[in-house]
Amino acid sequence: MRALRGAVLEHRAAVVRVQLEGAPEEAVTLPTQAFELLMRVLAHLANGNAVTIVPVHAEVTTQQAADVLNVSRPYLIKLLDEGKLPYRKVGTHRRVMLRDLLEYKRQDDAERQGILAELTAEAQKLGLGY
Repeated sequence: MRALRGAVLEHRAAVVRVQLEGAPEEAVTLPTQAFELLMRVLAHLANGNAVTIVPVHAEVTTQQAADVLNVSRPYLIKLLDEGKLPYRKVGTHRRVMLRDLLEYKRQDDAERQGILAELTAEAQKLGLGY
């Protein structure tokens, strides 16, 4: 990954040459955004992380949404019923847009970080040793 990024940045190459084992060399042109995505995927894989690529417009089931948020399915249903997370019904089943789910997760994580910072500041002010 480092070698690929370095070579492309050094030469400002728009074409990346790919050599498949047993096949002739083939030139592949990658748009900048695709190359950056490839670099991020390789970085995660190099760190031992699994990577899943899902289209932004993808919909997930309530169980999948609950798994992403690391909450129970009944708790997720409560969020949906309270209007905290948009969804649509397909027959009797609820579907959540992945982009809405990820935005909710981002906002929820930011809110939690803010509360944690407040609690930490209060604990330090009170001399609790945190």
